Amino acid sequence: MGVNLDLLQSLMKKNTDSYLLQLNEKEYHLENVLIINSPTPVHAPTTRGGVYFSDKFAFKISGIIKDLSVIPFLTKTMLGPNTEFGKIKITTHIDSEPNKKISIQANLTNSVQNKSGIQLNMIIVDLDY
Repeated sequence: MGVNLDLLQSLMKKNTDSYLLQLNEKEYHLENVLIINSPTPVHAPTTRGGVYFSDKFAFKISGIIKDLSVIPFLTKTMLGPNTEFGKIKITTHIDSEPNKKISIQANLTNSVQNKSGIQLNMIIVDLDY
């Protein structure tokens, strides 16, 4: 996983909604973003279903998109309807360096929709400046 841990720690402490999710050449504001390091349901690092690698812990990002026009594009990124995950690109910055864009690549693991938006839960697979 190409993740800069210091940069990730800075993002985990960040409390702002300046995250943009880019999908199908459109940008969507990602709100209420939370980044955590949490356990996965495996006992040892493994390749799950012969499709993707899973470690015992993963850095996860979740957030809400209020623009429901994103929904048709999400099925192209999830494992299940597809034989591999499509990566979702999220951009942001650290407040102390507003001109330096940070790019997060994530895999969508699930989504929950209600009348006011859709919550996306993703695993971070790459992070860079």
